[in-house]
Amino acid sequence: MELGRIGIWTPALRTRRPKAPEPIAEAVAELEELGYGAIWLGGSPGVQSARVLIEASSRIVVATGILSVWDHPASEVAAQHRALAHDHPGRFLLGLGISHGPAVGDRYRRPYATMMSYLDELDAAGVPAAERVLAALGPKMLAAARDRAAGAHPYLVTPEHTHRARQVLGDGPLLAPEVKVVLDTDLERGRRSARDHLSFYLQLPNYTNNLLRLGFTEEDFAGGGSDRLIDAVFAIGDVEAAERRIAEHFQAGADHAAVQVITADYRTLPLEQWRALAPLAKQ
Repeated sequence: MELGRIGIWTPALRTRRPKAPEPIAEAVAELEELGYGAIWLGGSPGVQSARVLIEASSRIVVATGILSVWDHPASEVAAQHRALAHDHPGRFLLGLGISHGPAVGDRYRRPYATMMSYLDELDAAGVPAAERVLAALGPKMLAAARDRAAGAHPYLVTPEHTHRARQVLGDGPLLAPEVKVVLDTDLERGRRSARDHLSFYLQLPNYTNNLLRLGFTEEDFAGGGSDRLIDAVFAIGDVEAAERRIAEHFQAGADHAAVQVITADYRTLPLEQWRALAPLAKQ
């Protein structure tokens, strides 16, 4: 499965329709033509949501980024994966995540054990480890991504986390961090956009605990995020600023960068920004 150097991470292409609406179909075809290697479909999508985008294109890989194991039974996912792999071999990557207690509610118990049980079910159903990745942040889940999947797709991370993740994964397993980009040369305005985006994630302990492990403090979470936190998590500025941040992740051990363009409305397709960043996918 060839992901290329850079993919696009977005919830804006997600649809529950059995066929992609015209704007989504056109956007997927353009991303493929622009040279991006993968689409990471955000918003806890199911396998069927990925199928819609695969059927609207000809060669780009589509990954779930990230399918919550609480919302999609393993037996259902395995059956859908088997059908999709048969119809479009080599074009679907199953991204799995354990989500967060506040998002899941009372069902959220023993997250690591739950993920291991879920992977056991996928193994028994014949889903290859080479066709799935884990949204791993901490050492235990990164080790599981190394041992029981093709690798890791960490979300809301810094290049320092990418370095630490590579140390756990070792050589070989895929490391495909999500990279947040705000294309705005007005730094303060760009930071405001970043804070608006980050405010939701700062309510989720899996993310804040990971940031604490990276050396940030509770003070960095106040007011939507300190400048130090914002500048570490987001690349803010022009295309060259995005290029520098992506390069930092590659230097730290990444194999693929899943770039999320941050805009005021996550449901709007940021076509102009995707076009501006496209030359980076061809380097």
